[in-house]
Amino acid sequence: MTDMNFLKKNLVYIVLIILLSAFTLIKPLRDFVSEQIAMSPTVEKINNETMLPEDVLNIDLKGINTSSTNLKNLRGKVLFLNFWGTWCPPCRTEWPTIEKLYQLKKDKLEFALIAMQDQEEDVKKFLKDNNYTAPVYIAESPLDPKILPTVFPTTYLIGKDGRILKKEDSSMDWSKESTLEFIDNVTK
Repeated sequence: MTDMNFLKKNLVYIVLIILLSAFTLIKPLRDFVSEQIAMSPTVEKINNETMLPEDVLNIDLKGINTSSTNLKNLRGKVLFLNFWGTWCPPCRTEWPTIEKLYQLKKDKLEFALIAMQDQEEDVKKFLKDNNYTAPVYIAESPLDPKILPTVFPTTYLIGKDGRILKKEDSSMDWSKESTLEFIDNVTK
């Protein structure tokens, strides 16, 4: 009976000793817990998650209403990179605001709107029917997993140095004042 009382009274301490031992002896667990507690990602980790090396942007693009190019050739200015489809209702909803942004900021930004899972004829018809002029492409080479969208639309604002300045995984009003101010600030 005394052994049982000892266990009941000291159960918390025993569990704590087991956890501390596991933490000390199992390196992956120790690294994971340290990272979670510290909540201070390394500069290297942040750079890896926010920087897009040139090879990630090495995507051959067939121009639909503009010249064909490689996405990496659009570096040098801030890049508005949008993945969309004519089949995607939220994409179609945000298009008028993208066109307005294009008309307002085409001298400050490079634009690449990449139609995904779409037929060229459907894209041309969509652009013509709506009088849209922002540069649209179809990717002719595979996308790097680092920028491959999982939802549509997905938009990146990418700095001159390849840093992701903004990522939006949904439809958005790209012509609203706060967005225009943000773009003015990052294109100075």
